[in-house]
Amino acid sequence: MKITKINQQVNRRDRYSIFIDGKYLFSLSETTLLNQKLFSGQLIDNQQLAALIKLSKSDKTYLNALRFVALRPRSIWELQDYLKRKQVDEVSSEKILNKLSDIGLLNDESFAHSWVENRRLLKPSSKRRLSLELRQKRIDEQIIQKVLGDDLVEEQTAISQLISKKRRQAKYRNDKLKLMQYLSRQGFDYADIKSALSDKMLDD
Repeated sequence: MKITKINQQVNRRDRYSIFIDGKYLFSLSETTLLNQKLFSGQLIDNQQLAALIKLSKSDKTYLNALRFVALRPRSIWELQDYLKRKQVDEVSSEKILNKLSDIGLLNDESFAHSWVENRRLLKPSSKRRLSLELRQKRIDEQIIQKVLGDDLVEEQTAISQLISKKRRQAKYRNDKLKLMQYLSRQGFDYADIKSALSDKMLDD
């Protein structure tokens, strides 16, 4: 058998289509293609072809996982769940997880820091709420405690910011009970809520 053509794909510029005896059989990433030193006109046997097709599958799975974690930071559990949904076997999944961890794209502590920072920017949140969200991402409890310990935003500050934001809305402006219920659902302690609302009343 002979490799008769190697073409860069139109929709996936990071991959190359490999044609054997004039027929498309598999694709490889540019890096893998260079590592395998494949070229048009090269002769290969059945054993080499089987190995290349297997490599093509694992290569594509890794690139898809790479794109998944590149879109936004992911926890280890999120990537494990993604690979499971894609029906990737456990051995291949472990290799991908290790590879992405080694190059710094998969780290639960970094993910947790990023999560807290982003949530602080988007909406004031209680540490209890942030802790719950991180647990839902299967972050280890020790990491959660460390990251929230590093967070310098005080609960009172977060509550005050949220109160100011919510009181712009008609349904919360003159309904203290409804506002307290909302703040409680966000994970803030009753004593902190009461104190913050009293301070706001004095400011007003």
